[in-house]
Amino acid sequence: MATANKNLSVYDKATIPNANDLRFGIVVSEWNSEITEGLYSGAEEALIDCGASQENIVRWNVPGSFELPFGCKKLLAFEKVDAVIAIGSVIQGETKHFDFVCNATAQGIMDLNIQTDVPVIFCVLTDNTLQQAQDRSGGKHGNKGVEAAIAAIQMASL
Repeated sequence: MATANKNLSVYDKATIPNANDLRFGIVVSEWNSEITEGLYSGAEEALIDCGASQENIVRWNVPGSFELPFGCKKLLAFEKVDAVIAIGSVIQGETKHFDFVCNATAQGIMDLNIQTDVPVIFCVLTDNTLQQAQDRSGGKHGNKGVEAAIAAIQMASL
């Protein structure tokens, strides 16, 4: 397991560029909101800890993870941001729906990174169980939202 020996919330602030002059968009899936709200909180707190102001964080909601690429695309069209974080959670069920949603979402976000000059950070948990998602959204493995926020700052500062 990739995160078994890593805390997703740990970063060395001294090595992170200051986010004081950066503006961020965060697109959050409402599906599995227990998880996505935890991820959002982690991302927001990390951005602010690294110098971003609350006024420079724009949040848009979409129904589910499948809608994240479109939500990010629209946010990029209507908001001037230096980076976007796409937050979602897809938990394995009994059908192949999980595979289709995960693949399409990842591909859509990757396409935005190739098509635009603004980095779009993939913060979509694709877990087998609710417990795994909880562990990565503020639980025993930390918070993937924090890791995504740090990546957003680093990519926006390239």
